[in-house]
Amino acid sequence: MKNRIFKIIQIGNREDIPSTIFDVFIIICIVCNLAVVLLTTFSGLAGIYDALMIVDFITVVIFSIEYVLRVWTADLLYPEKTPVRARIRFIFSFYGLIDLFTILPFFLPIILPQGAVAFRVLRVIRILRLFQINSSYDAYNAITDVLKRKRGQLLSSISMVLILMVASSLCMYSLEHEVQPEAFENAFSGIWWSVSTLLTVGYGDIYPVTLAGKIMAIFISFLGVGMVAIPTGIISAGFVEVYGKAKQGSDKSYIEEVIIDDIHPWVGRTVRELNADALDIVTMIIRGDERVAAKNDMQIQVGDHIIVYRVEK
Repeated sequence: MKNRIFKIIQIGNREDIPSTIFDVFIIICIVCNLAVVLLTTFSGLAGIYDALMIVDFITVVIFSIEYVLRVWTADLLYPEKTPVRARIRFIFSFYGLIDLFTILPFFLPIILPQGAVAFRVLRVIRILRLFQINSSYDAYNAITDVLKRKRGQLLSSISMVLILMVASSLCMYSLEHEVQPEAFENAFSGIWWSVSTLLTVGYGDIYPVTLAGKIMAIFISFLGVGMVAIPTGIISAGFVEVYGKAKQGSDKSYIEEVIIDDIHPWVGRTVRELNADALDIVTMIIRGDERVAAKNDMQIQVGDHIIVYRVEK
């Protein structure tokens, strides 16, 4: 029974009808819960507040049951670890923390009623349930892959933006402080102006009035367009690179489709285990009519078509 529950609550098996129904059901619960969060902010809907709270309670109970089941079956997710270590590994994993933090705002005021008012701010954390939808569709993992691949270039471009932001704020403060001390009261005021200008937002609450300040603002505005375009281009190039590798290999690499039968040695192994060898990378899994990006925790099943990116030794 434990193994069956594990297969149902895990993502990626679209041929298993209960697993598919479970995924759709959880996504519906997430959408309903987020709708409650949004609707409770409208004062005109106070008449249905009790009904919204009932929906909130039901969905939180469902999320709590799901979290308990995932902790219980964590030893099947990490078979190389002991049951206790596997559960600890899941609890402190990214999606484990997301699952925990999204149900905590509901239970904390019950456990510690004295601080119920302080815990209201934690309700905003419930928006993190959107990441649960992300975990239900493995194609979104391409975003994480791109950010990991391009993190060095992105950090460099962000550093350039921060340097330019600080420099422009100090320059604008020097030029405008004496003329309008109430607007450019300190260096932080200049930073607020530089952020809104460099990011091409331009709220208009703070703006230069001197000739030198206006010339500086024009120069910074042009630079802001370029600074925003740099990380955008890096991420776009990353997507082209990721999907390009999934379609064709380089001169020393190739793409191979592996069909998994009941005697194949990969049956039951996870993508993480198969990707341990850098020369053999699982990029996509085809199950039935669905193609999903390979996720580390996915288990290989009989009938899968595995798209493998291999590099010649």
